[in-house]
Amino acid sequence: MNLIDVHAHMDYPPLDKRIDEVVANAKAKGVKVIISNGTSPESNRNVKKLSEDYEIIKPAYGFYPTHVQEVTEEEFDAELKWIEENKPIAIGEVGLDYKFGTSEHPSDLTEEQKQELIQKQKKGFQKIINLAKKLNVPLIVHSRKAELDAIEMLEESGYKKIVMHCFMGKKKYVKRIQENGWSFSIPTLVLYLEQTQEVVRTTPLANLFTETDAPLLSPEPGMLSEPANVALSIKKIAELKGMTTEETADQIFMNYQRLFL
Repeated sequence: MNLIDVHAHMDYPPLDKRIDEVVANAKAKGVKVIISNGTSPESNRNVKKLSEDYEIIKPAYGFYPTHVQEVTEEEFDAELKWIEENKPIAIGEVGLDYKFGTSEHPSDLTEEQKQELIQKQKKGFQKIINLAKKLNVPLIVHSRKAELDAIEMLEESGYKKIVMHCFMGKKKYVKRIQENGWSFSIPTLVLYLEQTQEVVRTTPLANLFTETDAPLLSPEPGMLSEPANVALSIKKIAELKGMTTEETADQIFMNYQRLFL
């Protein structure tokens, strides 16, 4: 089978210390392409090196929403220039994140401080959208607790090469994304999470991708999240679609060829 992982973080621990093993495992399961998503300037450069060392790894460069808050506008713009010059296969992981009360978003922020962070994220995301349009590459979008704002900004841009990563928004937002003709990347959570299974059931297969978010989002407790696990997702997606695993894998790989190449 021809399998694809459109969203992994191959530069994150523990994967970064086990790259040869993780790549070998992926190849053994039929994975042909792993898109490793950068999340910061340091991460982007690590991803670039990995893509140079391993043919199976393709680079997506990005700026995780909460990291956008941590840099000056000059530093942010300089990184966008670097991304443009280094021609990624996609721009990701990018988007908006309003989950306050975490280590990334301290809970003791005032409402005014939260709004300042949100506005900085949105300003950065708009620049990222513009860059994706300029480069004509897909946007791999994170939208945790910020689904409506992310959708509205993307709609206003008119851009269509959109992949919504691990989308956990309301059904009405799922429908809106479907109506826009954008795609969803389905994590291994599809093995047990009804919300993700419903996205698969209601979305045309032509608008679905597989992802692992490795080393995050393990398909089961104690199991390493790695690109090889997309083989498990393909079986579940095929079951939900009433298709064979081969048909499902081939269609999703064709989706990759159409959108990313």
